Amino acid sequence: MKLGITGLGGAGKSTIFGALTQSPVDAAHKGEDRLGTIKVPDPRIDVLSDMYRPQKTVYAQVEYFLPGLTGSQKEKREQTSWTSVRGCDALIHVIRNFKGYGIEAPSPLSDFTELDQELILADLVVVENRLERLTLEKQRGRKFNPEERSLLEACHRQLENETPLRHAPELANAQLLKGFAFLSAKPMLVLFNNEDEDDSLPDEKDMLERENCIFIRGKLEQELSQMTEADAAEFLSEFQITASAMDRVIKNSYELQNLVSFFTVGEDEVRAWTIKKGTPAGRAAGAVHSDMEKGFIRAEVVSYEDLMEAGNYVEARKRGTVRLEGKTYVVKDGDIISFRFNV
Repeated sequence: MKLGITGLGGAGKSTIFGALTQSPVDAAHKGEDRLGTIKVPDPRIDVLSDMYRPQKTVYAQVEYFLPGLTGSQKEKREQTSWTSVRGCDALIHVIRNFKGYGIEAPSPLSDFTELDQELILADLVVVENRLERLTLEKQRGRKFNPEERSLLEACHRQLENETPLRHAPELANAQLLKGFAFLSAKPMLVLFNNEDEDDSLPDEKDMLERENCIFIRGKLEQELSQMTEADAAEFLSEFQITASAMDRVIKNSYELQNLVSFFTVGEDEVRAWTIKKGTPAGRAAGAVHSDMEKGFIRAEVVSYEDLMEAGNYVEARKRGTVRLEGKTYVVKDGDIISFRFNV
């Protein structure tokens, strides 16, 4: 899972990136693309690792990508920064919600609208260019996919109405359009960057109802990310922070993209795998290895909760909570699976 961090100049994107990836804000690398990979904290993996004592424990991973150009470089942004985030699975829009000496008071709704309109405009250019090419192909008597054209025309109407494609799921999720990597179709988490003492969302009811929004006290959380575990615990208590920025953003990112985790366990390795909610067992096997999907026979499944209640795998089997499932079985979050296959 790769999330692109976007925002207008001065929103605090570098600070947020530092808080999420536990890396220092380095002025020497300002303007450069930055990519941070972190493990997804999951207490279930910790428990399973203690239970199986494997040689290796592998957590799911998430990547945060920070494009180098700032929001003030508008002319270059469409060609560079927007291009660089097209390959991301989702976007995190950082919106300034803090005051500062010599800068205007924050205007979250205005800033968000400006940023969102840039996504819409960038997508509109792509759609119009593709429709022009399809028109030329038709005039030259060449074959083209009429369904693609119909979908693109629907996108054009949506975008011309200044509405992002993510608000039209039938377009955002259309397989024929996946190759365009439309920016406004990507799942989006709006991250309000608050002052240290502000633990609330801005009073923008319509926006809060329409978008996926959370707040973060960016500067404070960035300082927290550089502390030792003991100091961090004291810091969290003092500022009444119940979960770190990284934990909250990851949790919301998973929900935003409808992701779940299943586990494979053994003496060699305990590992978390990330898949889309609703993925059948046959396809989930492919996340582990393509041969498992090709030669899939059965999946031996026990839920994490049932295993914990039983205390161990042998007892879970005695209780009948370990079961065999076929390739159409929909994998649930927390399933512990052993795939049987033959190639």
